[in-house]
Amino acid sequence: MKDKKWTIPGVRARKKKPRSINSWLMRSFILFTLLMLGSLWLLETVFLQPIYKWTKISQIQGTASSISSHLFSDDLDSRLESAVAEQQLCAMVTDSYSRVISSADTLPGCSIHRLNSLGLFTLYACAAESGGSFLLEVGSKDKEDGYPHRYSAFSPAVIPVIFGKESIISVTLVSDTDGQERILLLNSVVSPVDTTVQTIRYLLIGVTVVMLLVGVLFSLFLSRRIAHPIIEINHSSKGLVRGEYSPHSGSVCREIQELNQTLVQVSRDLNQVEQLRRDLLANISHDLRTPLTLISGYAEVMRDLPGENTPENVQIIIDEANHLTELVNDLLDLSKLQAGVVTIQREPFCLTELIQETLSRYNKMMESRGYQLTLEADQQVWVEADRTRISQVVYNLINNAIHYTGKTLDVHLRQTVSEESVRIDVIDSGEGIPADKLSLVWDRYYKLDKVHKRSAVGTGLGLSIVRSVLELHHAEYGVESEVGKGSDFWFKLPVIPPPVPTGKLESPQYNLYV
Repeated sequence: MKDKKWTIPGVRARKKKPRSINSWLMRSFILFTLLMLGSLWLLETVFLQPIYKWTKISQIQGTASSISSHLFSDDLDSRLESAVAEQQLCAMVTDSYSRVISSADTLPGCSIHRLNSLGLFTLYACAAESGGSFLLEVGSKDKEDGYPHRYSAFSPAVIPVIFGKESIISVTLVSDTDGQERILLLNSVVSPVDTTVQTIRYLLIGVTVVMLLVGVLFSLFLSRRIAHPIIEINHSSKGLVRGEYSPHSGSVCREIQELNQTLVQVSRDLNQVEQLRRDLLANISHDLRTPLTLISGYAEVMRDLPGENTPENVQIIIDEANHLTELVNDLLDLSKLQAGVVTIQREPFCLTELIQETLSRYNKMMESRGYQLTLEADQQVWVEADRTRISQVVYNLINNAIHYTGKTLDVHLRQTVSEESVRIDVIDSGEGIPADKLSLVWDRYYKLDKVHKRSAVGTGLGLSIVRSVLELHHAEYGVESEVGKGSDFWFKLPVIPPPVPTGKLESPQYNLYV
């Protein structure tokens, strides 16, 4: 059962206040310094002696291994002298009858050079019992009487001890091909490290004091070079809600500089989004007010003036109501698309026929304005996509081209088929778009000029809908434009084989004049 936390009634438990980055850096660095110094103290007081002894044992074992392979060679004396001089050891080689064959002595009072026949035989027997090698610690303070319990029969009379020192004796048995045995004995002194430990301890005390002072100073330096810029950026970022952010510089850290640049860009984007939001509200209000004003005005005229109840006035009211409905539907569609709640229903269909059907809608609507719409296509192309949404894409691109086309009133559609995809271009002959504005034309109600005028065709939300639908299809899209030469809006879709052979179109150029 979990323990319950009891609180005083009416008193709210206080949440732990997070530390500042300055105090966190300082405490972390000081803690790291203390851990490092504590590790050094532990190493010096606990592990220094065992590590030193292990090093000596490894050293004598390595020397025994290198010499034992040359016990029957002619250069045995020189090898013993060389090993003894390098490693500060005593060495002796005897035969199985305890006769000395070679010897090298660098330690005064060496244990192996004071061995009698009983001692040599005892070490020989221990090595034979251990499989040919034997290691003995003589005069060890942590073992009773200086010997391991297994060899409690040893005594200074059998194995002499170097006065006041601890030593290690290594015994190795080697036999040649004739069955002759030789015994290699090595003796190494384990020097006491008490004085060394005491010296290191004094040094550690001084190092501890110095490192703590350096740690405090270094943590202050880090907090100024790292924490201070972050604190300034955090303080300035609170103004982002108001679209205000003053950039800071001077940090040596790349990540802090990148954070500063990112927040600068966020500030610019927020200002732009806020401006777009204001423009959107103003433009939508304008587009809603205009048809409502016309509907209300014509309805009042028809009510007050009997002679104005004509089919033309009624048609104006119907057209404005349809435009209002279209605007509301586009806003709902765009909101659903951008919210990600719309799913596409893929199906195979002929994209070329879909474009032809879309162009035919403009036959009556544009018959009095002189627009010329042309489609260039030399074959019928099938794709697998959402037919309704792709029809919406084509319709909105044509509406955009009609709205921005030039004095020639020409809008040209071109279908280009490659091995795996089809590209649809909708080209107008308008004034074109500056290169630095191309990425903004897909935003809602974005306009090159600052004067909002009511679209003759569409609602002003078409390109935003186009972008959302094409991104749902994971399709490529874009715009190419040059000032004074018009714009080319295009998109690509993967092609699929037609369900039945269709062949090429009888006429490579489909013209629709409206």
